[in-house]
Amino acid sequence: MKVVLLQEVKGLGKADEIKEVNEGYARNFLFPKHLAVVAKDKALKELNDKKIKQSKDAEADLRLQQDLAAKLDGMEINIKEKASDAGVLYASIGHGKIMQELGKRGIKIDRNQLENKTIKKAGEYPIKVKLRHGLEAEITVRVETL
Repeated sequence: MKVVLLQEVKGLGKADEIKEVNEGYARNFLFPKHLAVVAKDKALKELNDKKIKQSKDAEADLRLQQDLAAKLDGMEINIKEKASDAGVLYASIGHGKIMQELGKRGIKIDRNQLENKTIKKAGEYPIKVKLRHGLEAEITVRVETL
């Protein structure tokens, strides 16, 4: 019997896959737990529609991420902080401060998208921003002393 999996079933397959299973397994296990439905015309059409929608959504997200990468790449951020005479900052600059500066420019990214780097001295620092779909951009953080 052919079924469309609604959820991942360990040892059988992932959600939205079409699998051939024994009728008893489907009736006694998969159907009662709402893990699968019979692969009839309606279920197959819904699966196809869902895959088309996911494909369109992925393409739209890719375009958004490419635009964001183009906007970020080469961007320079200037941050002024208090520092000692040797140029060592009293308070290091981490993800929060960089995200705050990007937010002022209308760019919202997550903390885990920034390369893990804590800035403790004045100077210029290249920081990689990892975006979805394997895209990356590099921004420059310029730290100046007050």
